[in-house]
Amino acid sequence: MRRAAGPAGAGSLCVLLASMLWGTTGTAATFAPGVGPLAIGAVAMGLGGLLQALIAAPRIHREAPRLRAQRGVVLLGALAVGAYPLAFYSSMHLAGVAAGTVVSIGSAPLASAVIERVVDGRRLTRRWMSGAALGLSGTALLCVAEAAARHPGPSARSVGATVLGVGLGLVAGLTYALYSWAAHRLISRGVRSGAAMGAVFGIGGLLLLPVLLITGAPLAESWTNAAVGAYMALVPMFLGYILFGWGLAHVPASTATTLSLLEPAVAAVLAVLVVGERLPPLGWGGIGLVVGCLAVLTAPPRTTAESRLVAASEQERVSTG
Repeated sequence: MRRAAGPAGAGSLCVLLASMLWGTTGTAATFAPGVGPLAIGAVAMGLGGLLQALIAAPRIHREAPRLRAQRGVVLLGALAVGAYPLAFYSSMHLAGVAAGTVVSIGSAPLASAVIERVVDGRRLTRRWMSGAALGLSGTALLCVAEAAARHPGPSARSVGATVLGVGLGLVAGLTYALYSWAAHRLISRGVRSGAAMGAVFGIGGLLLLPVLLITGAPLAESWTNAAVGAYMALVPMFLGYILFGWGLAHVPASTATTLSLLEPAVAAVLAVLVVGERLPPLGWGGIGLVVGCLAVLTAPPRTTAESRLVAASEQERVSTG
């Protein structure tokens, strides 16, 4: 039992590290205010995805027969990769960094659970439901606290922008769940994580190149803008999704997307420490619930005396049979 929990614990740690890196994107984007959300999304996920494919090219070549056999899953994941950053960064632009991040990341675990239940027939455990309840409650509190601090008296225009931003956040959550499920599906069917992530994100990066060519001119207007674009592509997206791929090799997509609820908490803390935003006590309470969610999902399962006896008797039965 302990040996089985080891890979899952390592997988959870990889996802948590990736989520911490992703949580820096909103703060990083504030250093390039003249770059639009579509350009930020296209340079981050587009170049990051192409770099993943380049690094994983030998593995993709070796795994080509398996990837071709699962080309429908690869294409679905790539389409989701192409759509996700456009919806995600537009959501943050319209609804605010905290609200956009919370809706996008907060809706992904539910979407992942539905996908796994419908497609894979996977049942939800009590542990996952308890962790998800804590995490979603925490992200909701964080969203309310941020919205109250930023828009104490919203106008009709800001309300409309927020509603549109929330809608795009739901699209981002669905596409995030889809490419996470697609990558996990490939890995569970024998494709190594590097090849699976490289293929899905490489094709997704190709789909984002036209958007980058159309909207990316502001990235070349200053060294600061270029540095922000390079950071977004190399650190949160390239390194972050390598870690995420390793995590998906050991935990289900629904667990990985739930662990990603750490991202909005990190984003909120960085907004306070770096950008100088103020987080109300309600928001800190939300962060506390998110931490509780992570504790529930990452704690190693307890092995009871009864389960040890059952395992011992089963092993004895097999050995004598």
